[in-house]
Order: sequence, then structure tokens, then C-alpha cells
Amino acid sequence: MSKFFVTGTDTEVGKTFASCVLLEAARNQGLSTLALKPVAAGCEDLGEGMRNEDAIALQKHMSMTLPYEQINPVTLSAPTSPHIAAQLDGKQLSVSRLLGFCRGALMTRPDFALVEGAGGWRVPISPRETLADLAKQLEYPVILVVNLKLGCLNHAMLSAEAIRRDGLELVGWVANRTTAQAMDHEEAYISSIQSGLGAPLIANLPFLAGGRPDALAERVNLACLNL
Repeated sequence: MSKFFVTGTDTEVGKTFASCVLLEAARNQGLSTLALKPVAAGCEDLGEGMRNEDAIALQKHMSMTLPYEQINPVTLSAPTSPHIAAQLDGKQLSVSRLLGFCRGALMTRPDFALVEGAGGWRVPISPRETLADLAKQLEYPVILVVNLKLGCLNHAMLSAEAIRRDGLELVGWVANRTTAQAMDHEEAYISSIQSGLGAPLIANLPFLAGGRPDALAERVNLACLNL
């Protein structure tokens, strides 16, 4: 079983879209796939309980069948940092609780599994813990999603530094675009990030109106993940 923790250089960088593309690529190789979003803010009651659009997307693109509540066990209403959203909802979050949820869901033993964080690497879930603490407890290799925009070099380098300082392996990164607007000197940025991170580029994803992850699965190099 190959398991990875997916983080981003910031919020709204396309972590979930990138995760869905990776899931489709793994499925195309005949692997059973599973993805978890342990905590999600910005959830709505859609008639079957609180739901989050990112977790719904992961559920759609993974091959294994799990109840929504296992994919996204902690749902928070406000679209803000998890520690603030939890306080507003009167909930208490802890790494030990999230860790239990993850390990329980992964007892299904998929061939390829992703655990997706929220926001960037050090997003707090309580006054004392961050989602980086969950990643450290899981001890999974990390995939970093970088939104190609002005400032992404600094964000990518600092994220990689923090990941490694926490004792985890940055196994690769995904270049993503969240808008149709072309970035000036884009290839130079990609080259600089590639050199600075010292980790392979898993996928270089264009902006895709309508967001069909299966249409981009062929762009993924799963070989660099030793799959």
C-alpha cells in the first residue's frame, strides 16, 4: 500500500483537483485508490448531513467505496482556518482523533491512498497543534501542490523547508494553475522550483475549465512515486 500526505503552498492552490488527477492516474494503472480529507471547513448541509465539495470530489474520483463520514470525518461550517471554524462550531480538534480516523479508514488497504490536508503545511487545528502534526504522526511521504503565480517560489521553498524540518520526505510536487491567465516566465519558474525543491515534478497541470481530472491523468508521472 502506497500512502501519501497532500499539502499545498497555501489555500486555494488546487490540492483537491491535483489529488483527483493523481487518483485517476493510479486507477488507470489498475490500482485500488482511496482518499481522505480528515478535516474540512466550509461545509454545508446538503440534506444528508454536512458535506464539503472537496471531500465529495475525492469520493467521486477514488475507486474504493467508503461512507462520506469516513472520507471526511470532521466537518466545519465556516470557510476559514480549522481552529477558528472549530471554535465557532463548538468543536475540539486534536491530532490523536484525526489520526484514529485516518488509520480506521485505511484498514481497507487500498493500493494507493492520499490524505489531503487543509490550506498550507502549518494550518492550526487548535491552539497547540497543526495539520503538520498529523502528517508527522502518519509519517507518510509528502506531495506538495504549487499554484503557479507570482510569489510561488518563496511559498514552495518555505513549505519544502518546513516539511523536511519536520522529518518527512518531500517525495514530489505538482505544478497547478487555478486561472486561465498565463504566468509570465512560467517555464523559468518551474525550472527554479524544480531545482530548489530537489524533488521530482509529478505532474504539470494546465488550467482546465469545468475541471475534469480524468482528462489530465496522462500527465502524471507515477513512476517517480515508485508505483
